[in-house]
Amino acid sequence: MKGHNGTVRFDGQTITILRTGAMARLSVGKGEKHIPLAHLTAVQFKPAGLVMNGFIQFTVGGGNERRSRFGNQTADASKDENSVVFHYAQRKDFEGLRDAVQAALAAHHQAAAAPGSASAQPVQPGIPEQIEQLAALRDKGALTDAEFESKKSELLSRM
Repeated sequence: MKGHNGTVRFDGQTITILRTGAMARLSVGKGEKHIPLAHLTAVQFKPAGLVMNGFIQFTVGGGNERRSRFGNQTADASKDENSVVFHYAQRKDFEGLRDAVQAALAAHHQAAAAPGSASAQPVQPGIPEQIEQLAALRDKGALTDAEFESKKSELLSRM
């Protein structure tokens, strides 16, 4: 999902935040950040309105997120390296991204808390299920066709 100050990609296991261009330099700085799902503890979401931008923020365990000041949530989020600001026209796409990340995070925590679970690692779905998840992300716009095909080929090579 391309936002105002960055692009967010989610492949089911890792959130990638890409920052390029002038808005990146003015806010957090250019670059790329990868957040493994296992390190994610929460997703904060403020929907965009007709007048005010919204944002999605990813909370990382042990991270030092910036606390928002009253009335300045979006402005503060624009300076946070784990947040991406978006416009009203992009809200549906970012809601889909939020839902996909929250579902994957819940599944990860459920698998880690399962009785008899020997590790905190989530149970990996089979390759066909992973390809279905990737296709759903592609259909929502979280992955490009090229990213989908690349990851699908990688998964199929493991069979």
